[in-house]
Amino acid sequence: MSKVAVVYWSGTGNTKAMADAVEAGAAGKGAEVTMFGPSDFTPDKVSEFNGIAFGCPAMGAEVLEETEYEPMFSAVEGSLSGKKIALFGSYGWGDGQWMRDWEERCQAAGAVMAYDAVMANGMPGEDALDECRSLGSSLA
Repeated sequence: MSKVAVVYWSGTGNTKAMADAVEAGAAGKGAEVTMFGPSDFTPDKVSEFNGIAFGCPAMGAEVLEETEYEPMFSAVEGSLSGKKIALFGSYGWGDGQWMRDWEERCQAAGAVMAYDAVMANGMPGEDALDECRSLGSSLA
């Protein structure tokens, strides 16, 4: 059985809705899914999972949430080489630069992108949630 981690931070509930859809997609393909907040996910956990979905909204000047998520992601970034991952998150302004920057970081770390990043402007609609379920399926 495939093991998938969904590691997310959500301030307004938009990214949480996306994380729940990712979880549903992976579980629907038979994966064992574990949900984590950023304070609960550490570099030593990376090797425990076949795939990892990382979710974080755009904050400030289109960056990852700086208090909890960025420190966690910086800590695990060096452990992502060869790991199957996918990214998702919501935003309320800008054009998605935070996600493009995040994808570049992951690729530079050697991660294997299992699915195109999924972004939702504000509360995710049904199309974005369908994409999140597909993202989860791709990690299973």
